[in-house]
Amino acid sequence: MDQEKVGRFIASCRKEQGLTQAKLAEKFGITDRAVSKWENGKCLPDCSIMIELCNLLKINVNELLSGERLDMEQYKEKAEENLFLLKDLEQKSNKRLLSLEVVIGYISSISFLVIVFTASFVDMPNWIRGVLIGIALIIFIIGMYNCLKLEHDAGYYECQDCGERYVPSMKAVFFAPHIGRSRRLKCPHCGSKNFHKKILIK
Repeated sequence: MDQEKVGRFIASCRKEQGLTQAKLAEKFGITDRAVSKWENGKCLPDCSIMIELCNLLKINVNELLSGERLDMEQYKEKAEENLFLLKDLEQKSNKRLLSLEVVIGYISSISFLVIVFTASFVDMPNWIRGVLIGIALIIFIIGMYNCLKLEHDAGYYECQDCGERYVPSMKAVFFAPHIGRSRRLKCPHCGSKNFHKKILIK
């Protein structure tokens, strides 16, 4: 895929819709610098906003990934090519989220242990000890919540009985017993309850 061609196409469609880079960025809660990177061919829009971006620019995903408007003859050929590309993009995006989960998990756990260790063994007034332990708990809870959220948002869970891949509710993930990234969940398709594996793409 020619990212520079895609970038020029995004810029052209944005201008057709009378949008500045800043206005387009504002609609997705990102910086105009991110939009500039798309348009310069340095990166592609994230999969999570691609459909909404296409709707805004009055194009479809096939046209966005091809970097041009397509007629009906080209459409099928490009659709298959771009489907593989989208799956690859989704997989890479989900891998990044799970890597970030590991980093946040390690940082929050180590910070918690260091602060608690300091509060336990360094001579200090009790009120400072209490404050430090409170800070350690807050860091740990926030870190673990963000780890759980990243795991929930990245990819799908796969039922071991029927093979259904789905995204459960955050509440279900929070309360589910787990081994690594496999969680004991109830399948919305077949209703069986067992350990469902984390899968990056559907």
